[in-house]
Amino acid sequence: AQRPEDIQFVPLNQTESMNGRQVIEFYEDDQHIKKFLHIIRDSPVYPVVYDAKRRVMSLPPLINSEHSKISLDTRNILIEITATDLTKVNMTLNILVTMFSKYCNEPFTVEPVEVVYPDGKKFVYPELEQRLMATTGEYLNGIVGIEKSNDEISELLKKMSLEAEVQGDKINVKLPATRPDILQECDIAEDLAIAFGYNRIPRVQNNEATVAAPHPLNKLSDIVRREIALAGWTEALTLSLCSHDNNFAHLRRKDNGDEVVVLENPKSSENQICRTLLLPGLLKTVCENKRYALPLRVFEVSDVVLKNAAVERGAQNQRHACALYASNEARFEIVQGLLDEVMKSLNVVSVVEANKGVRYCLEEADIPTYLPGRGANVMLINEDGSSLELGTIGILHPEVLGNFDLKTPVSAFEINIEPFL
Repeated sequence: AQRPEDIQFVPLNQTESMNGRQVIEFYEDDQHIKKFLHIIRDSPVYPVVYDAKRRVMSLPPLINSEHSKISLDTRNILIEITATDLTKVNMTLNILVTMFSKYCNEPFTVEPVEVVYPDGKKFVYPELEQRLMATTGEYLNGIVGIEKSNDEISELLKKMSLEAEVQGDKINVKLPATRPDILQECDIAEDLAIAFGYNRIPRVQNNEATVAAPHPLNKLSDIVRREIALAGWTEALTLSLCSHDNNFAHLRRKDNGDEVVVLENPKSSENQICRTLLLPGLLKTVCENKRYALPLRVFEVSDVVLKNAAVERGAQNQRHACALYASNEARFEIVQGLLDEVMKSLNVVSVVEANKGVRYCLEEADIPTYLPGRGANVMLINEDGSSLELGTIGILHPEVLGNFDLKTPVSAFEINIEPFL
């Protein structure tokens, strides 16, 4: 490692020489490299790879130098990989060197490299030792649905580049370094099925007597879907991933940090988090279909994902129902009427119609997503008088409409239907 000011080289595909600090500044706006800058930016020294003549070959984990650029005349290649996960970097290195080795002067040979870590530990890479996994013909035949002897299974696995040795009732399978995807016996069974041929696996009749029953939550969801569809609304099925802005800023909501599940390495800005509301997806649906005649009446009954530290996974699904009405007028009474019909289908009436039993009411609330004085919480009142907030209903704020490129008034409600189970 060297002080960034002491590192001088021409980065790959560039023409001007830069020191370490200048390289960091130069790639601040690069879409591919900028996400790695934080790894070394604040370090007093940067890792650097030199050749025998003290010329910079690479500034890991950012970029190689123009000097080490591969051309058609290149004959000697150093494969250097930088990562924060040793297991993953070993997998990647093993696959790369084995694929490159085919084109060496002496095919399928590579020169190992000794890596010395700061604590003095030494390792030689690549580690191409085969892993050994034991299985049985009975297990593999049962998983795939065929009847083959251990010797026949061994021959089939050779088609998948897996060496198998039969020892009594066991089959010892040698897993090459290029197959880190094989983690369990079932993975070997998958390779056996591919080698045998899926289309050749005999079809059999399942003679087990079982009694099927709908999942209670799915049955409840179908009741709600049917009721809303019969009212003339169109069902939508939106993506479960969305951008952080669509879920919060565009709805004038704040992220409190304990609600949303965030993807660690999203592939695009449109798929950053697991949605906590169905409303953003329906608003995008209306935006994409605003060329059609008004009014637009769409709904969705699907899962959202919420953080929950009390469960093992740290998060849980929650089934929501959301409906949205877009027209030249807000027509709040239409979505309220639809909500009332949904509640009646679940044997829940409004407090206006009954003063005892399970019922619901609208409780005025200051909700940033809706116009001031035009939003309310949907409350479920139990027989014992306790109440539970199911969701919200109201006329969307003009700022929210503008964020989703909508110019017509929109009314909507969204509720959690799981308490009705």
